[in-house]
Amino acid sequence: MARLGFVGLGIMGKPMAGHLLAAGHTVAVYNRSPKAMEELAAKGAVACSSCREVAGQSDIVFIMVPDTADVELVLFGENGLAEGLKSGSTVVDMSTISPVATWDFAKRLGDKGIRMLDAPVSGGQVGAEQATLSIMVGGDPAVFEEILPLFELLGKKITYIGGHGTGQTCKAANQTVVAGTIQVISEALLFASKAGADPAKVREALLGGFAQSRILEVHGERMIARNFKPGFRVKLQQKDLNIVLQTARNIGLSMPVTAIAQEMYNSVSAHDGADLDHSALVQALERLAHHQIA
Repeated sequence: MARLGFVGLGIMGKPMAGHLLAAGHTVAVYNRSPKAMEELAAKGAVACSSCREVAGQSDIVFIMVPDTADVELVLFGENGLAEGLKSGSTVVDMSTISPVATWDFAKRLGDKGIRMLDAPVSGGQVGAEQATLSIMVGGDPAVFEEILPLFELLGKKITYIGGHGTGQTCKAANQTVVAGTIQVISEALLFASKAGADPAKVREALLGGFAQSRILEVHGERMIARNFKPGFRVKLQQKDLNIVLQTARNIGLSMPVTAIAQEMYNSVSAHDGADLDHSALVQALERLAHHQIA
């Protein structure tokens, strides 16, 4: 069994670390708030007081934290992983962060003899809990093959994309599709409702045709039921789209649909919706239409 570490035990990280623990691996854990650590420690995890302490007890460390700055702090901050990991260790960053920063982090770790994979995920809280995540991996292919059995404990669709940062690039593309689809579904259901049709029946009909999608199934139902309990928070969707749009500016690419979706999320956030599920984008369009779907 492997000596593993896991930093970041939020709604995604805690069940993911739990799957690794349930498979019989030794798992050292660290989280800024202690409750999640205590829950996993009760199941056999080793609760640590810092990232550095996790590093000292691990050969492979997984990270699942909110943003680029958080990953940098975990890796290179005071009592960070880089202070405790020995040469030959592996860091697997499963957060969603900047592809450019990922390449830099991999280089800085590589200078210390530490290997890195970027392996962001899609599938949300349900996917994390059910170990059905889609995992998009960038880094050395030989390291990917070594870590693959651990990825298989966490997800069902595991795809090696390419070199460092390409996993994050793939996740950025994923978030573009998700945000754009949520916006279009919001518009379609709002159109149906304001035109006098029952949006629930319209959704049911669309699920049987070419417009069918997982987002229409799950988030379309959320919109109609007014269930915006997260899920995946608006503020995290904003963060991800910021990564997409900043990268697009750097490479000279125009992404108008993504930019409009980000403005819709900015509106939701401005109306105290930053912690709602990202399906709450529909609220911004409802305000523009002076009409609520249901």
